[in-house]
Amino acid sequence: MLDRLTNTLDFQSQALVLRSERQRLIASNIANADTPGYVAREMDFAAALKQATGQMPVAGAMAATQPGHIAPAAGARAEANLLYAAPSQTNLDRNTVDMDRERANFADNAVKYEATLRFINGQVKTMLSAITGQ
Repeated sequence: MLDRLTNTLDFQSQALVLRSERQRLIASNIANADTPGYVAREMDFAAALKQATGQMPVAGAMAATQPGHIAPAAGARAEANLLYAAPSQTNLDRNTVDMDRERANFADNAVKYEATLRFINGQVKTMLSAITGQ
C-alpha cells in the first residue's frame, strides 16, 4: 500500500516538475514573439513524462548493458528532447511564434498544473488522515 502511494506521489511530482518546465518554455516563446528569426520550442509532454519516470530511455543516452555500468539518472531530461513548433503561417522575419497557440497552450498547461497540484494535496491529506486516524 505504501509503495503504491509513494509511486503515485513520485509520478505526480515528476508531472508537476515537467508542467512547470513546459510553462517556462511557453513563457519563453511568448517573450520572444517579436524576436526576428526566433523559432518557437515545444515539449512532447507524454514522452518527457515517460523518460522522467523511467518508462522510456532518455534519447541519446547510452544503455547500461553490464552490471558495472552507471545507469542514466532517473528523471534526467535533455534540452535536445525539445521540439521545434511548426510555423502556422509564414512571417517575413522568420519568427515561428503563434501567439494564439501559445496563449492556448499556456492556459491549458496552467489548468493541468493546478489539477496535478490539487491531486497531490488530496493524496497528502488522505495520508495524514489515515495516519492520525480521523
